[in-house]
Amino acid sequence: MEDKRNIPIIEWEHLDKRKFYVFGICMTMMIRVSVYPFTLIRTRLQVQKGKSLYNGTFDAFVKILRTEGTAGLYRGFLVNTFTLISGQCYVTTYELTRKYVSRYNNNNAVKSLVAGGSASLVAQSITVPIDVISQHLMMQRKGESMGRFKVQNQDGKRMLVFGQTKDIIVQIFKADGFRGFYRGYVASLLTYIPNSAVWWPFYHFYAEQLSSLTPKDCPHLLLQAISGPLAAATASTLTNPMDVIRARVQVEGKSSIVLTFKQLMAEEGPWGLTKGLSARIISATPSTIVIVVGYETLKKLSLRPELVDSRHW
Repeated sequence: MEDKRNIPIIEWEHLDKRKFYVFGICMTMMIRVSVYPFTLIRTRLQVQKGKSLYNGTFDAFVKILRTEGTAGLYRGFLVNTFTLISGQCYVTTYELTRKYVSRYNNNNAVKSLVAGGSASLVAQSITVPIDVISQHLMMQRKGESMGRFKVQNQDGKRMLVFGQTKDIIVQIFKADGFRGFYRGYVASLLTYIPNSAVWWPFYHFYAEQLSSLTPKDCPHLLLQAISGPLAAATASTLTNPMDVIRARVQVEGKSSIVLTFKQLMAEEGPWGLTKGLSARIISATPSTIVIVVGYETLKKLSLRPELVDSRHW
C-alpha cells in the first residue's frame, strides 16, 4: 500500500505539455503582478548609498506610494513582463535537465542541483537585458533618477510608458553599445545560478523533513507551501551579497565585480552585503508560496489523463 507521506515528484514525462504551457503563462503573470512592487523596492534599497533615501522596506514602500503613487511601485513593469519568455524557458530546462540527469544519477538532490543551475543559466541569458532596462526604469523617481540615466520629459509632459522605455534603451546603447544590455551578466549568473541550484534541493529537503514529522493524511500541497518559503529564505540569505553587487553593477554602470565589492565594503562595511535582504525575503515568501502552490497545482492539472488516478499525487 502506498505511503501517503512520501511526496511523489511529477516529472516531465508525466505532463500534457500544451496544458502545462498555457496554465504556466497565466500563473506566472499573476505572480509577477503581486510581487513586482517589492522587487522595485529591493532594487532601490540595494542601489542607494547608505540610507540616503529610505530607511528600510516599509519606509520605502510608504515614501514611494506617497510621492509617486501606485504607478511608482510598477515602474518598468511592462518591460519586465517580457521575462515571461525566460520563465517558460526556465521550467522547460529544469524539467528536461532532471530527466537527463536521472539517466546517470537518480539522487533527487543531485538532479535538483544540476537542473536548477542549468535552468537559471538559460533564463538569465534571456532575462539580463530585460532586467537592465526595467531596473533603470525602476530608478526613475519623481523629477530625478537614482541611476545613470534619466528619462527625458518632452515639453514638460511625462512620456508614455513605451516612450520612456525607448528613451532608456537609446541612452544605454549610446553610452555602452550592445554590451550595455548585458552589463552585470556575470554578476547575475553568480547570483541566480547558485540561488536556483540551492533552492530546489532545499525545497525537496524541507518537504521530506516536514512529511516525516506530520500525520499521513496531511495534504502534500500544504507541506510544499511551507517548504518553498523556507528554501527561499535559505537561498536568499546565502546569495544576497552577490545580489547587492549585481544590482550596483547593472544600475551604476560599473564594470568590475571585484572593485564594486571593495567599494561597497569600504563605504558600508559587511552590513552593506545584507542590503535589501528583508525586502527580498518579504517578497520571496508570498511569491514562493504562490509559485510552489501554483507550480505543483499546474503540474497536477497538466498530468496526462491516464496518470491522474494512478497514485496519490
